[in-house]
Amino acid sequence: MYSNCASDGDGEGDSHKIESIEMCKDLGQSPTLQPQRTTNTDSSNKQQLVQILLPERGSWSSKLDFILSVVGLAIGLGNVWRFPYLCYKNGGGAFILPYILTLFLAGIPMFFMELALGQMLTIGGLGVFKIAPIFKGIGYAAAVMSCWMNVYYIVILAWAVFYFFMSMRTDVPWRTCNNWWNTVNCVNQYERKNLLCWEKVLNGTAKKVCSVAAVNITSSDLTDPVKEFWERRTLQISHGIEEIGNIRWELAGTLLLVWILCYFCIWKGVKWTGKVVYFTALFPYVLLTVLLIRGITLPGAMEGIKFYIIPNFSKLTHSEVWIDAVTQIFFSYGLGLGTLVALGSYNKFTNNVYKDALIVCTVNSSTSMFAGFVIFSVIGFMAHEQQRPVAEVAASGPGLAFLVYPSAVLQLPGSPMWSCLFFFMLLLIGLDSQFCTMEGFITAIIDEWPQLLRKRKEIFIAIVCALSYLVGLTCISQGGMYIFQILDSYAVSGFCLLWLIFFECVSISWCYGVDRFYDGIKDMIGYYPTVWWKFCWCVTTPAICVGVFFFNIVQWTPVKYLDYSYPWWAHAFGWFTALSSMLYIPAYMFWLWKRTPGDLCQKIRAIVRIDEDVSLLREKMQREAYAKEIQFNSI
Repeated sequence: MYSNCASDGDGEGDSHKIESIEMCKDLGQSPTLQPQRTTNTDSSNKQQLVQILLPERGSWSSKLDFILSVVGLAIGLGNVWRFPYLCYKNGGGAFILPYILTLFLAGIPMFFMELALGQMLTIGGLGVFKIAPIFKGIGYAAAVMSCWMNVYYIVILAWAVFYFFMSMRTDVPWRTCNNWWNTVNCVNQYERKNLLCWEKVLNGTAKKVCSVAAVNITSSDLTDPVKEFWERRTLQISHGIEEIGNIRWELAGTLLLVWILCYFCIWKGVKWTGKVVYFTALFPYVLLTVLLIRGITLPGAMEGIKFYIIPNFSKLTHSEVWIDAVTQIFFSYGLGLGTLVALGSYNKFTNNVYKDALIVCTVNSSTSMFAGFVIFSVIGFMAHEQQRPVAEVAASGPGLAFLVYPSAVLQLPGSPMWSCLFFFMLLLIGLDSQFCTMEGFITAIIDEWPQLLRKRKEIFIAIVCALSYLVGLTCISQGGMYIFQILDSYAVSGFCLLWLIFFECVSISWCYGVDRFYDGIKDMIGYYPTVWWKFCWCVTTPAICVGVFFFNIVQWTPVKYLDYSYPWWAHAFGWFTALSSMLYIPAYMFWLWKRTPGDLCQKIRAIVRIDEDVSLLREKMQREAYAKEIQFNSI
């Protein structure tokens, strides 16, 4: 009977349990496009009892496990090193206005949709598109983009681990210019005011010249020990992507260490992952609080904080401000990669996912703003010590983590301790985002081929980690920074993410139908959420995605690393990585449309706008899963 065939979706059970399942099979009857509920009487003669070996899919041990895992995913490096910089760059406190508007018009609606979709169908990022089969290419595109993300994002953690280990000594090694990697142009930023300098006309231009170790050097050619440690010791960077150079074996070791940590965070499934995040998601808040307390007690800290929060409303007329707000929210919330779908799929069907989504979104955005106070209190201190404007000190991305903060700790008593705390915090913040993204990819693949992979999950995860590590070695060679930036600017860029999220939103709200999706949410939580989310899913979120996508394309300029311009073939490779995910969506649509039999109306009802509501779709998916299991076992 259907009531016995359908799973309740909570995934509970022993690791390898034998379930006695009354399997509903229509004998000799071809499927039709009109779904029909089978009554107990009609189905009683069309059943057979089948013993099936079903390895447990897994579920969260508690609601807190789920909340912390989603918080760990959503709160990543972007909250610490990108959001504060975007606030400064785009008008300080004025940036909060487009950020909050985008948050309510697109960010929270999509976050809620992805969590609800996973919980509703109890399956990963590929299987959920049975709700609109022609859009299954979104799942494949998200899986490809997750692969690129897994390779690229973890390299940052390898750098952080390297700095962490290098800080574990009596003094940090980037304080002086007396090391083997330093050049004659190296002068500490805090000591430059003591140099003998004068104005000199060179080639018709007045330049400031300083005497360093009896050598006259223009001020523009001066470097500092922090920058040289980053470029000449950590990266040992080459002159361009044409010179890949040797693998940095120290970084290869730290990258291997982080991949091992990632593997053991997810190898036993979500019950184990849910326990790991108690530490990786919560302890960074302790470290952020410690760093904030230290930061606001430093001279000049308030100047940095003022720079961070005082609004400049004239910036709101620039399109770039709004584009930055959209891309920051989509990336920091982990949207479009199938990870939220996967995490939500391990919930019980009746979990109040609506409340969970609002809680996590509030925590995420609050953390971004909190991190801004931490970072800019330190930047204000640096500007005070170097007697420079805050605007010249502020930075984003790797420049903030590996240049600005290491420079700041030079002036703090106990520099190695503060350095270790900062880079340990970066590791924890990035690690849970990394292994949750991995969990999303693993869940999508295993749910697609459960008979083959679910019993071998630990081996499959090990293979994925090993292959990702080998590919990631290209990013920690001497020319690896150039490859890293290509992946950052193309493979996991804003326009790829906007492309995925647009089709994902349209597939649910327009094709499956927002009303039926709302009915499914009501089945889960017991009531209809506010109608606001319908409006966002149908109108504002798709419109924002389309608008910002085309702005990104129109304003696109070839990426550069500092003053280095990439050759044409590097850009071609970058576009290949971007299209490797984006093209899956139209390609799968074309392929499925061609192979689906029937006329136009039949095809639309079969693969675009299916007839089943959520409850019928869940039953259908369970029957298909059991049928596949029977077929696999018979083989």
